[in-house]
Amino acid sequence: MKRRTSRPTVIYLLLAASFFVLTTGSLMSGFASKRVGRGSTSEGGETIVTQADHAFVQAAAKQDSEEIGKLVDSDFTWTNAAGKTLTRAEVVRSVPTSPMGDESTAKIEHHDYGQVVAIMSAREKIHVLRVWVKRGTNWRLLVYHEVSQAETAQSASGTGVAECQNPCKTVPFQPKNESEQAVLASWQALETGVTNHDASAWSPHVDDSFVTVSSSSDHPVFKADRIATLNLQKQTGYPSAPAPLVSAQMFDFGNTIVMTCLHQPYHGKPVHVTRVWLKRSGQWLMAISYQTTIQGEPAK
Repeated sequence: MKRRTSRPTVIYLLLAASFFVLTTGSLMSGFASKRVGRGSTSEGGETIVTQADHAFVQAAAKQDSEEIGKLVDSDFTWTNAAGKTLTRAEVVRSVPTSPMGDESTAKIEHHDYGQVVAIMSAREKIHVLRVWVKRGTNWRLLVYHEVSQAETAQSASGTGVAECQNPCKTVPFQPKNESEQAVLASWQALETGVTNHDASAWSPHVDDSFVTVSSSSDHPVFKADRIATLNLQKQTGYPSAPAPLVSAQMFDFGNTIVMTCLHQPYHGKPVHVTRVWLKRSGQWLMAISYQTTIQGEPAK
């Protein structure tokens, strides 16, 4: 004999099912629309940054220096696709032309690290990194960094140099505090791993979300890609010491440090690099690296 399900029970089950579908749909929609870093997130803060970033993109497309001046940090720099880096004063005086325009057709990712939000925009071979930082109660744009990727990637065989003095052992940079010293130590250990083709030594200093975008590559490189390259170089044994550091600057925001650098490779033109470091369980890890060759400088 079949038991009849009461009308209230049926209504309850239908409501529960509807709530599940709506909730799941909202969550999936959120995951599909943006990629957020695993650092501390603030819905209110992220909304403010998203609005400010949209305002900056629109102002840059219109070359509205007055509006840009309201949004950028006092230490703001703009690195264009040719590797030229402009100061805040230079940008406000004459706004560069953005290759991305209003970004209406760009793929955009948000990574929220608490006091730092990194926004990565891309369309075909053009990539732009914008790093927003919280100063007191205000969000300001600290870094705007363009990369125009190569049509064909350069060889991953290595630099041909076996000995790594700079940056593995010494660098022309003096850390200002304990956090900067810890980032430097992590970076030197990472680059020593690169020199020795040792993925197991490199990997612990890199976040799982790691990505590097370089004008010498034809595609973004993720953690698994870099590990594969190191393993391949280990098989060939070809020397691959990293490019020496010429100068660097760090901006400390608690559990996130933004690092801007100038490197001079052993061969070729100098490179401007922006890195974002995260503190995870007491360890400083590199999460983002944007690298642009400076076309206006002579090659070594």
